[in-house]
Amino acid sequence: QVQLVESGGGLVHPGGSLRLSCAASGTIFNPMAWYRVAPGNERESVTSREFVASISRGGDTAYADSVKGRFTISRDNAKNTMWLQMNNLEPDDTAIYYCKIQGDIYWGQGIQVTVSS
Repeated sequence: QVQLVESGGGLVHPGGSLRLSCAASGTIFNPMAWYRVAPGNERESVTSREFVASISRGGDTAYADSVKGRFTISRDNAKNTMWLQMNNLEPDDTAIYYCKIQGDIYWGQGIQVTVSS
C-alpha cells in the first residue's frame, strides 16, 4: 500500500505564491497528478475532484486551462516526491488540494490552500 503525504498549503494573499509537496512512501512508476476540491464540495465523490495538473515519470506534463502559465508541476523520481509551484494565486484557487497516483486508487489526505486578502 502506498501512502501520499501533502504539505506546503496555507493562507496567501491574491497574487502570492505557494509550493505544495507530495511525498510518496515508495517508488511510483505511474503518472502523478494534483486535483482540488472547492469549498463546500468536500463531501462530493472523488470522481468530481477538479484536475489541476499531471506529470509522467518521464516529465511529460498537462495542466488545466485555469492554471496554465501560473502553476508548474514537477517530480523527483529518486526522492519519490512531486511538487506544485503555484504563482499569481487567485481567490478561485482556494480549495483542498490532493495528490494522486494516476491509474491507481491512491490519494493523499488533502491540504488546504486559501487565497484571500
